[in-house]
Formats: sequence, C-alpha cells, structure tokens
Amino acid sequence: MESQREGDVSSRPTKVYSDDQLAIEIPETAHQISSDSWFQVGFVLTTGINSAYVLGAVMVPLGWVGGVVGLLLATAISLYANALIAKLHEFGGKRHIRYRDLAGFIYGPKAYSLTWVLQYVNLFMINVGYVILAGQALKATYVLFTDDNTMKLPYFIAIAGFACGLFAICIPHLSALRFWLGLSTFFSLVYIVIAFALSLRDGIKAPPRDYGIPGSDINKVFTTIGASASLVFAFNTGMLPEIQNLDNKIENLLEPNREQNVHFLYFRESLGGALNGCFFLSNYATVRQPVVGNMMKALYFQFTVGVVPLYAVAFMGYWAYGNDTAAYLLSSVNGPVWVKTFANLSAFFQTVIALHIFASPMYEYLDTKYGIKGSALAVKNLSFRVMMRGGYLTITTLLAAALPFIGDFMSLTGAISTFPLTFILANHMYLVAKRNKLTSMQKAWHWLNVLFFGFMSVAAAVAAMRLIAVDSKNYSIFADI
Repeated sequence: MESQREGDVSSRPTKVYSDDQLAIEIPETAHQISSDSWFQVGFVLTTGINSAYVLGAVMVPLGWVGGVVGLLLATAISLYANALIAKLHEFGGKRHIRYRDLAGFIYGPKAYSLTWVLQYVNLFMINVGYVILAGQALKATYVLFTDDNTMKLPYFIAIAGFACGLFAICIPHLSALRFWLGLSTFFSLVYIVIAFALSLRDGIKAPPRDYGIPGSDINKVFTTIGASASLVFAFNTGMLPEIQNLDNKIENLLEPNREQNVHFLYFRESLGGALNGCFFLSNYATVRQPVVGNMMKALYFQFTVGVVPLYAVAFMGYWAYGNDTAAYLLSSVNGPVWVKTFANLSAFFQTVIALHIFASPMYEYLDTKYGIKGSALAVKNLSFRVMMRGGYLTITTLLAAALPFIGDFMSLTGAISTFPLTFILANHMYLVAKRNKLTSMQKAWHWLNVLFFGFMSVAAAVAAMRLIAVDSKNYSIFADI
C-alpha cells in the first residue's frame, strides 16, 4: 500500500506551501529544482553579465555621457523589471518554474506559445553570440604566436562549438554547475583584472583619444538606438523563472514529522555550504519555500556587487582607447604575451560555462519532453544528450561561423526578445496579476512602461537589422573578422 501511495505521488505535481501557507503546485520537470542558495543563484546571474561577451565596447556608440547614464539607467530599470517577475514566481496557487508557464497562466495558451518562441529565440541568439566570442578568444590567442593567418575565425568558432558541446554533454542540468561556477568566477576575475590593468597602462601611455561617437549623423542615431538594446541585453537573462527554481535553501524547507506524509528525508552537505535534500512527498507536505525573498537577495547581489566589474572594465577600456575600443577588449590591449594568453584562455573557458547557463532552458525542455531522468551516466541519458545537445550546438555554431557579428547580435537580441520579455511582458503581467491591488497611479506607471519599451523594441529592431545589413555588405559569409 505504501509503494502504491508513492507511485500515485510521482504521477502528480508536488504541492508545497508558500510563505503565506497557501498550497503551491510545482510543475513536473526532469531537472533538479529548489536546491540552491540565493548566493549561488546570484553567482549564476552575475556570471551572465560579467562574461567577456558584454565587457567590450558598450561605451563606443554612446560616448561618455550617454554611456555612463545609459549603464546606470539600464542597471536600475533591469533590477526593477526582474523584481516584478520574481514576485510572480508563486502566483495563483502554482509555482511557475518557466517563463512561458507564467505567461500562459496569466494570459492563456496563445501567450504561452508566443513567450516560448520569444524566450528561445532570445536564448538561441545569446548562445550564438557566446560561440562567436569563444572563437574570437581562441583566435586572439592564436595570433599572439603566429601571423601566418592560416586559421580563420570560422575555424576557431567550430572548435569553440565543439568544446561547448562536450561541456553540455557532461553537465546534465543547471544545479550541477556548482563547482564550475567557482571556476567561472575565477576566469572572469582573470579576464577583468588583466583587461583593466593593461587598459590602464595603455591609457597612461597613449596620446589623446577621440571620444566622439563615430559615423554620420544618421549612423549615430541608429547606433545609439542599437546600443540601448545592447545595454538591456547586458543585464538580463530572459530566463529568470528558470534560474529562480534553483533558489531555495533546503534547511529552511522542511519541518520533519510535522506531517506524517513525509515518507523519507535525507540531507547531505553540498558545495558552497547549502544543504541539498532527497525526499519523497505525498500530495501535501508542510514546506516553507521563501523563493521570492531569496531571489530578491540574488538580484540585489547581481545589480550591486555584480555590476562593479562591468562598470570598471567598460569605463577603463573606453578611457584608454576611445572610440577605437574593440568589441572584444583584449584585441585592443598591449602587454606580455603570456599575460594576454592567460586572459584570452580565461575568457574562452568562462564563455563555455556561461553558454551552458543560457542553453539550460532548451536542455530542460528536451529532457522533460522525452522523460530523461535518473543517472546522468545511464547509456540512454548520455546518448540522448549527445544527440540533442550536440545537434542544437551544431546549428548554433554553424550560424555563429556564418555571421560572426557579435555586436549586431547583442543589439538584435535586446530588441526582439529582451525588451519584450523583460520589460514589456514583466510590466503587463504584473499589471494583470495585481490589478486589484494597484492604485490608479501604479497602473498608469506600468502602462507607461509597456508603451515606452514597446516603442524602444521596434526602434531597436530596425536599428539592429540595419547594422546587420551594413555589415553583411562589408563582410562575406563565414567572414574572418
């Protein structure tokens, strides 16, 4: 009878209790959820924004005034928008572990499908950009030792894609990144410290630089609008509910024996000090999960401590090289070969780890759809990851090699997916979900945000497409840039 009861439990979504003790239903997923501390989640978020992908020439299209003001505004509005999404993580008696689940719950099935498309376009394009960056880091290392130009950028992008594929096969889900997040932080610090130090040295020795926004008047308009999309892209993941799933300290979750339907409870100490639990729950168990509070802590960490390196490298790089700052900053710096090699390889390895974070929602979708559970080393599970994740990254790498315009991808991604997902949808979902609790002034504020960011999304998309069209004329397909 006991085994019968446990079998029944496994076929139904788990229900837990939220902070206000309302039953919260957790949807089925093949990946581990609710097992990591807010501090680890903060590092997941910070790893994304402090990758070498977004630490390049974010200032060039905006100049000093526009760049500084733009970065500060992008930080503030991104924190605000992400906080709105975080507060809706447990809403209407359900925990929404995927962005599309939340949109579908509030709006219906059509919104579920539209959000699914927008989110995966966003993540796919981010992954394309990361593969381009990893290839650029490898090429930058190569040219330090030879100038024969035999190896072209597409070759290095192919190598980078292969490395990302191997990593994706070896790491089954996002929670398994614990040790790798530490390495990612180390690699980020290496890149940041070296880029900052060498830029400072070059800036002290350099003649006066040009800080003007390059191009004609019409080009300045389009590049400024495109840069706004790049800024919001730099601070946002487009997958906050998926990351929020990680956020929960198990030591605060269970009160053993308070309900007799907690069948088994086992704790083990995990890396980083957080407790991980293995437990079987029947239909209801008394579980307190402060996911919203923990997620807010992670967001405050991301947008305070986490943004300091981005500011430091962006400002120092622009001060040192002016509007000649390269999109990949290490291409601009001068210094000892071994130091630049160390920095380039650190950027490469950190990018491989960061890509896995943004590819995880796709992996979770495929694993859940096809019922991939159990041991990560099982033959069925391993072969599935080789085929599905390998195939996904093969397509990603092919597009990255064909169109290696990293700055253009940042602008286009911000325009068609980051603006709608993080700002338009977040404000409107919060407006709909909390409409009975908001004042008229608060409703007007959210509508103003929806309209403003809707306009910015359209304008930035036009600007980004123009940039891609211009670069496509200047460079052939599979260009070596």
